[in-house]
Amino acid sequence: MFGLVFFILFTRGVSGFFCTSSDLEMSYTFCDSAVHDFMFNVTPCTMLNTSIWHAALTWVPKSDIAFLKVVFTVWYDGAKALHWKEIICSGADDEYYVCEMLKGETITTTFDIKGKRTIFPKGDYSVIIEAFSDDSEKNMVMCVNYTMIVKKDPF
Repeated sequence: MFGLVFFILFTRGVSGFFCTSSDLEMSYTFCDSAVHDFMFNVTPCTMLNTSIWHAALTWVPKSDIAFLKVVFTVWYDGAKALHWKEIICSGADDEYYVCEMLKGETITTTFDIKGKRTIFPKGDYSVIIEAFSDDSEKNMVMCVNYTMIVKKDPF
């Protein structure tokens, strides 16, 4: 039941499954046509009885990271469920090591995703994660569209 979620993206137009289990399917695609050096993995590959997923991220940005704004948009069964913006790096007293990384340097980090904060009912989810190097959201440095299909209700 516990699987490994893992994908590495190096070429244009790459998409496909990176997680499939009896209760969950996840796939990805990039929103843009740029080539990205990006790796992300999550364990376990299940929604049932999971309170924490362990995630690892490796990314080689194509521009310097002096400013970084991340925009999360979540769609559930075709309706917008969440729109959240977070400035990760502002250029002053930033707490994350990713801030001030230079173009071509490798960012590697691990973190936990706490799943019990949100109960995901059965259905289709689209999670669009956009990263911008400016506050006006004109200079996109990354955009990934995750599709998550929850096959069973958690209750």
